[in-house]
Amino acid sequence: MDLDDVWRSIDSERLSLADLLDDLPPTEWETPSLCSGWLVRDVATHLTQAHMGYRDALVGAVRARGSFDRMIRDAALRLGPLSPEECSRRIRAMVGSRRTAPFMSPLEPLVDVLVHGQDIAVPLGRARPVPPVPAAAAAQRAWDMGFPFRARRRLAGLRLRATDGDLVLGEGAPVKGTTGDLLLLVTGRTATVHRLSGEGVQRLLAADGRRQDARRTT
Repeated sequence: MDLDDVWRSIDSERLSLADLLDDLPPTEWETPSLCSGWLVRDVATHLTQAHMGYRDALVGAVRARGSFDRMIRDAALRLGPLSPEECSRRIRAMVGSRRTAPFMSPLEPLVDVLVHGQDIAVPLGRARPVPPVPAAAAAQRAWDMGFPFRARRRLAGLRLRATDGDLVLGEGAPVKGTTGDLLLLVTGRTATVHRLSGEGVQRLLAADGRRQDARRTT
């Protein structure tokens, strides 16, 4: 994808996500998302902060003592609670803008809106198709960037291959699925692992089981 294609995809995803938020009743707004410890409303609020400025980012980093995850979560919680209507309004207002948060390339907001759109839609049982070409660009970016996803380390020994496109990542036991489901896997989501196929899937399921066991003992 060239840069114009990336931004067109971001705009399209933001508009469709705003439409989804407009349709959410209060019960779904308070549903746990795929992000651990985040409700749907927290994820939606986070997406309104894609234009965070340098000052806010610096203050947030200091408050979070350098923890990226804590900074992102705290920023969303300090801004909220916002209504679905206000979140959708703010997200629509970003359409057409080419602004990014500090130190981010245009591919980061593409990853953000594609993945967080599924963080909202999947637990709600809402159909939200993931376009394969933008998802492939996002998955490649998440794979290459290391922090914060650490996909190469987490998925070492696996070869991810898309069934609806040309995306191929890693080497090893095969894991096949749609580009959208592979994007979720690369960014640390396991909610759609059951939709994947190949010899490597059993390793993914076993690893997820170990994480579940560890959480139950703490």
